[in-house]
Amino acid sequence: MPAANRPTPHRKPDNLHIMDAQSRYAQDALQGASPLEMVVALYDGAVRYLVRAAEAAGEDDVHGRRHAVRRVLDIIVYLQSRLHSDVGSRPAAALSEFYASMFTLTIEASRHSSREQFLEIAGCMRNVREAWRQIANDPAALLALNGHAGHAEKLPGPAAAAERYVEGESRLKWSA
Repeated sequence: MPAANRPTPHRKPDNLHIMDAQSRYAQDALQGASPLEMVVALYDGAVRYLVRAAEAAGEDDVHGRRHAVRRVLDIIVYLQSRLHSDVGSRPAAALSEFYASMFTLTIEASRHSSREQFLEIAGCMRNVREAWRQIANDPAALLALNGHAGHAEKLPGPAAAAERYVEGESRLKWSA
């Protein structure tokens, strides 16, 4: 390692500076974000870590795969914990089942160190993320989501997308 890139007690390696800069950029970008934009960002993070887990699985990098899986599971648990079943019971129930499925499938993909399974889960998360993004950009959907329009039970989007995977429209049917 060249002396200029060698870590010292006072200097981090260059790749850590890059990661710190990316983290600061992400934090700055989210400071003015709405709650729904934050949800979209969490989905982006889950997809990013699922892709990292797939790459690590393909490279037989056990440590990298486990780190990425931990991050995905943390995001899924956080998303599930933020559901408001008192506002929209059916959409919340569908999303809760979706998160439980994604949690289980992520653990199973990790157990099998399956690049393909990680990428398929990432695809599912992308689809539901896109539904959240559409709602974040649609004021009428935002009102319904917040219960102001009285249509929370009929709300399409994330819940409908999640429901498709839970009800079996997805190929995600692995077994332990």
